[in-house]
Amino acid sequence: MLWQLIINAVIAAAALSLVAIGFSLIYRVLKFFHFAHGVVYTLAPYIAFVFCRTLHVPLLPSLGVGVVASIALGCAIEAAVYRPLRQRGSSSLILLLASLGVYIIVQNLISLIFGDEIRSLRAGTTEIGLHLLGARITAIQLLTVGASTVLIPLVTLFTRHTTIGRAMRAIACDEELARVSGIDTGVAILVSVVIGSALAGTAGILVALDVDMIPGMGMNALMMATVAVIIGGASSIPAIAVGSLVLTVAQNLGVWKLSSQWQDAIAFVILALVLLLRPQGLVITPVRKAAV
Repeated sequence: MLWQLIINAVIAAAALSLVAIGFSLIYRVLKFFHFAHGVVYTLAPYIAFVFCRTLHVPLLPSLGVGVVASIALGCAIEAAVYRPLRQRGSSSLILLLASLGVYIIVQNLISLIFGDEIRSLRAGTTEIGLHLLGARITAIQLLTVGASTVLIPLVTLFTRHTTIGRAMRAIACDEELARVSGIDTGVAILVSVVIGSALAGTAGILVALDVDMIPGMGMNALMMATVAVIIGGASSIPAIAVGSLVLTVAQNLGVWKLSSQWQDAIAFVILALVLLLRPQGLVITPVRKAAV
């Protein structure tokens, strides 16, 4: 039982870390709470559902189209909503409210088109799963862990060792100074949105393949991703992955002793403790000092 709970926690952390890292990349350059990240996460599996189950396109291409749709939605929100508001000098509060409005509109459109009932991307019978040290794990769950294991290092390398990645980090530190230094902030912000939306869409599809989907699935994923970012530390991608794992392990072990309805409460108790005792996050990223 205990080993199964730990395996479940690792699987949940793999998906959650993708959402959290995507959210963090966008938050650090836009500097406001990107509520619409939740519907970017939700849209991908629904678009994949249309192509796979309605248009009878093979599953793998359908999943790819779903991720592309999430990227397109993220870019459309940036170009049509956020950028015009930034150009008008809107405050972070106005941008946050606009993002919440986008979330509500898109989620309601998904509900209107697909209904509020549970939908499934899976075809055929439910997998029994493979035995792993006394626990069961399905091929989709292994894929989720594998995708996270590959994507997290790739995104880390991209942000640390590419020109556009360093530009994203410069904007996160000081957008005005980055602009004065000649960095094209518009392009760097757009790339952040593309990567963040792709990670969210990928996570949404992996979760939908594992446990099905509903139109409101994005809000819980967004809230848990935000908690994971704060627990781990927003300035480091590996730290966010650690925060996701700590959160999901605590939630799954809590279910062992308490009812599953306490999972969200456990998450916010951990969040409160971290904010009180270690507000910089559990993982501290060393900062190199420049000699003058």
